[in-house]
Amino acid sequence: MNTPHPAHRVSTAVLAGALALLVAATGCSAKAGGKSGTEGADGVRTGPGVSAGTIRLGALTDLTGPYATLGKSIVQAQQMWADETNEAGGICGRKVEIIVKDHGYDVQKAVTAYADISPDVVALPQVIGSPVVAALLDDVQRDHLLTFPQAWAASLLGKDAVQVLGTTYDLDMIAAVDFLTRTRKLRKGDTIGHVYFEGDYGANALEGSTWAARKAGVQVVGQKIKATDTDLSAQVSALRKEGVKAILISAGPAQTASLVGVAASRGLRVPVVSSAPGFAPQLMKTPAAPALTALLHVVSSAPAVSSDLPGVRRMVTAYQDQYPGSSVDSGVLSGYNAAKLLGADLKKACAAGSLAREDVVKAHRSQHDADTGLGVPQDFSDVHRPASVAAYTLKPDADAPGGLVGAEDAHRIPGAEEYLTEHGAGGGAGAR
Repeated sequence: MNTPHPAHRVSTAVLAGALALLVAATGCSAKAGGKSGTEGADGVRTGPGVSAGTIRLGALTDLTGPYATLGKSIVQAQQMWADETNEAGGICGRKVEIIVKDHGYDVQKAVTAYADISPDVVALPQVIGSPVVAALLDDVQRDHLLTFPQAWAASLLGKDAVQVLGTTYDLDMIAAVDFLTRTRKLRKGDTIGHVYFEGDYGANALEGSTWAARKAGVQVVGQKIKATDTDLSAQVSALRKEGVKAILISAGPAQTASLVGVAASRGLRVPVVSSAPGFAPQLMKTPAAPALTALLHVVSSAPAVSSDLPGVRRMVTAYQDQYPGSSVDSGVLSGYNAAKLLGADLKKACAAGSLAREDVVKAHRSQHDADTGLGVPQDFSDVHRPASVAAYTLKPDADAPGGLVGAEDAHRIPGAEEYLTEHGAGGGAGAR
């Protein structure tokens, strides 16, 4: 995250007073715009981002930073959904537009982009990056702006306007430990290595793996890394000395490739399990591909894009037709699924007579069994719980679309309910 330069001392008081007035006026304006609205000729109440003929959505994405490939896939998939929706007549008699802003994974740029885009959109079906989402949480809540982050930290739960789709990072790692013990790759007394990014992503994932390891009678040895660390030779050496029998990784694709490739080359041929953000199909065209095929599994709340689910197959065909030459990866599925879910929310809000922001949020939170045909149904009614407690297990395949195929179908994560109850999020809602 970039650190802003300090203000000049001579103007601090005046500048602070002016900024306070500006922020207060902006906050009140945005909040009032979301709550009051006006009634259109069709009798539907509207607000920011909604006119008589248009519904505007926003995307704060990464097209030039470390997740540029993911950002491109999500943007294109969501634009495809908008095109399909408009061809079918739009939503509530209005055409859908998506305004895209590239922040390059720079938090300060994202904050500026949000200030620029937020007055003109009714919801954000895409915000890439845990640090970005964390920086915008208070603004999103204040503005009643329904937001689907491309981030899955449990710290993002508990906000009406912010919806983590699928499972959170901690549940993914509980599923990973379950997979390793259930398939007899781990036994009581064994040691697991966990390589993880610093920040919410890694910390939340480590919380899940540590809890699951304790329940399984194994122990976790952690190796914290930075997003800029792309050579994990030192981490592999440390884990080898610890005698680990398996490794979890909660990082990016570059780190997964380095970890698995180095481990295989040094004779540490143990199973490795990653969460979905740690894999990209481009890895299957690198020298690490044979090792990834042999050692890696991926835990995901979404199926592989090579899945035989009819909805997924239709999406892949449509995407390849609209964007020939573009890779069909998990970002396509994630982005398209988020857009379809938001479309359902907008339709429900329209049917209730209001497209004002807080009523779109209300419509979203009334969804108990949201099913796009692109994976497992999700329950959005409890803001304190993940929308799903089910996970797929996938494995690399260089010949498959998206570079992954299914190893295990979606199943409820053993121990998830106990874990959530211990962390104050128990109950039946969202238990899918």
